[in-house]
Amino acid sequence: MKIPLAWLQLSRQKIRLLVALAGIGFADILMFMQLGFRDALFDSAVTLHKNLEGDIFLISPQSTALIGMKSFPQRRLYQALGFEGVQSISPIYLELTLWKNPETRGTRSIMALGFNPSDNIFSAPGVAENLDRIKLGDVVLFDEASRPEFGPIAQWFKEGKDVYTEVRGRRIKVGGLFTLGASFGADGNMITSDTNFLSLFDQRNKGLIDIGIVKLKPEANLASVLANMRQNMPQDVRILSKEEFINVERNYWQTSTSIGFVFTLGTIMGFIVGIVIVYQILYTDVDDHLPEYATLKAMGYKNTYLLVLVFQEAMILAVLGYIPGFIISSGLYSMTRNATSLPMGMDFAKTTTVLTLTVVMCTVSGAIAVRKLQAADPADIF
Repeated sequence: MKIPLAWLQLSRQKIRLLVALAGIGFADILMFMQLGFRDALFDSAVTLHKNLEGDIFLISPQSTALIGMKSFPQRRLYQALGFEGVQSISPIYLELTLWKNPETRGTRSIMALGFNPSDNIFSAPGVAENLDRIKLGDVVLFDEASRPEFGPIAQWFKEGKDVYTEVRGRRIKVGGLFTLGASFGADGNMITSDTNFLSLFDQRNKGLIDIGIVKLKPEANLASVLANMRQNMPQDVRILSKEEFINVERNYWQTSTSIGFVFTLGTIMGFIVGIVIVYQILYTDVDDHLPEYATLKAMGYKNTYLLVLVFQEAMILAVLGYIPGFIISSGLYSMTRNATSLPMGMDFAKTTTVLTLTVVMCTVSGAIAVRKLQAADPADIF
């Protein structure tokens, strides 16, 4: 089997090849991590939305995201119950508040959710089997996937200990655990009944809610009910499908904060770094082999052959540099997930995106480097 000339040229100087692959791998790791953090941001931001059981969601037009919810009149939710196709409604109260670590006595911001325990509207693991517990006064469920700064709550609870702490200066008991996870907006979550919620946040008006959930009858048409509600309900409430509700949160983090821009910029910077590294390697390689290229031209080989040769080198570098970048990034994803509780993971979209960017990166570098081939003049050596 004939060994490709492109590989022979690259492998002739093994140290240079290893340095090139390390540089490309570094650029890939940079792109993987930026994309991973960006996707973890968006995924963690909508985990709560995905775990809410409902077909239509009502929020205030002034609400921007879970960390910026504005209340609206609960009577709008009761109005929704009168529309054809609606089966049930459920109000939700939301508030960021301070949780006291029972071990260190330090405080940390936590997302508190309150709803009627009789309404099974939350599909997160651990919620359904513990709903009866939050019917008791001053009892909450704690998200065991929260950041560790809240204290060893899950550990103590699983050991059979009675776990008490303070929320907004009020003594509460942890009656159970559920799993949701931290996000960029909240380091942890707790769930309680609407009655307990209003006792904790006594400044809140019971008639003002943050999210209204509408469940439709099995035979109801979502698009028709949405159109009917939007046409006939007042403009002081925003009516969304579940997909639209999720997109509101995603769009906020992507367009209204600097975080999405920063991670996208980081990906672009990794791409540019990769172009510079590959260009330097290919340019040096072309320059070193300029006499050989001139000889090939004198033997009758066209410029096209030489161009293909350089692009073959670029593709070899792209593939070989991608492999260690992928492996190391997968390990870093796992480390980050364990350290931060963010949902970072390797998926098909990220692998193909970075591979495509790597190929484009090396192709662009090759296109710049081949300009040096114009200097390969047979007359210079004959």
